[in-house]
Amino acid sequence: MLSRVFVPLFVWGAIASSLIGCVVNPVTGKSQISLMSPEQEVATGAKNYVPAQQSQGGQYVVDPGLTTYVQQVGKKLAAVSDRPDLPYEFVVLNNDVPNAWAMPGGKLAINRGLLVYLEDEAQLAAVMGHEIVHAAARHGAQQQTQNVLMGAGVLLAGVAIAEKKPEYGALGMGALAVGSQAWQAKYGRDHELESDAVGMKYMIKAGYDPQAAVELQEIFVKLSEGRNAGFIEGLFASHPPSQERVNKNRALAAKHPGGVRNKAAFQRAMAQVNKDKKAYENYQKAQKLAGEKKYIDAMTYVEQSIAQQPKENLFWEMKGQLLLQQDKTNEAVTALNRAVDANPKYFKPYVFRGIAYNQLGKQDMAEKDLLTSTRYLPTQIAAYYLGEVNMAKGNRSQAAQYYQQAAQGGGDIGEAAKGKLGKLQ
Repeated sequence: MLSRVFVPLFVWGAIASSLIGCVVNPVTGKSQISLMSPEQEVATGAKNYVPAQQSQGGQYVVDPGLTTYVQQVGKKLAAVSDRPDLPYEFVVLNNDVPNAWAMPGGKLAINRGLLVYLEDEAQLAAVMGHEIVHAAARHGAQQQTQNVLMGAGVLLAGVAIAEKKPEYGALGMGALAVGSQAWQAKYGRDHELESDAVGMKYMIKAGYDPQAAVELQEIFVKLSEGRNAGFIEGLFASHPPSQERVNKNRALAAKHPGGVRNKAAFQRAMAQVNKDKKAYENYQKAQKLAGEKKYIDAMTYVEQSIAQQPKENLFWEMKGQLLLQQDKTNEAVTALNRAVDANPKYFKPYVFRGIAYNQLGKQDMAEKDLLTSTRYLPTQIAAYYLGEVNMAKGNRSQAAQYYQQAAQGGGDIGEAAKGKLGKLQ
């Protein structure tokens, strides 16, 4: 979660005078002021890339071949970009929300939920080329600098803040309210038009048909007019579509007809995701029902999802959470074991399994899982339960430290942690 730190304007003036320098935009060739050097951009991306992935579903692992395919397309475009030497990385996130983003330093991601709206490799290249421009043209650094100069403050990657009660019943990503939202600036009109135009230039240089970029914007405009909630929450929040973008893309594409589409290759790469479409639809229904506290109905749908795709860690994780809701703790551990086995590098199942172990009185196992989760992504709820575990083990000083961490997050968990601290004094 991104939090704002507000500092008086005269203080920012002093900071700006000492920190801001002129750099050349590698895409436009123009000089611009910036709070971040190119080296700082790379360091920022490297530091925040993994936490950003964790906070948004983790990597999609059911079919690693899809990620390999996306990486091949991304690298082809990065090689013809204005900053080919950036340490580019590309991942597919296991997230139903249609979105894609780029962090400073060339760290990019595209959600499974956006890929299902694309028809061929050229349209994928349109998405990836656009995001590569955001990194190559230093748009994230420009946005941060503008925020500071306007007195809005610096956007900092925050530590997880939860708004739910400290119970194992918290369901879904929002319940954990994890932070570090990938430096997703809400780009303005100029940045978006620049990324469209230059991204199409990269597409052409890489041999793709730029008409795909026109089609992509047409899809986005149509979906935005239909007020598709997923897109409004995801892609449209940071990349507002418009008919102007469609028209400008169309004019540019008309000057460069031809190029590959690679539809068959794209469909092969997407075969597993498309095959599992119904499973993810049932999972989304289960999430909705769980949010309405209709846990038995939610379990019916998540069981269907598991039957359709037993390799998906998200399905097993939700089953584990639903079982915890029904006080079936041992069964919950079994389901969460499957979630961890399916994707051992995702923080969330460790949180809930740690909570389950705590309920079972297995404090050492609970502590191991909760600490593992924090290595991937620190969360307020994990800090709270680490306090609980250490209290049960008699480590009052260590428990107090964890409760203090949880208290800083505010919300119901923060209040519960303060209550625990009060009893320790």
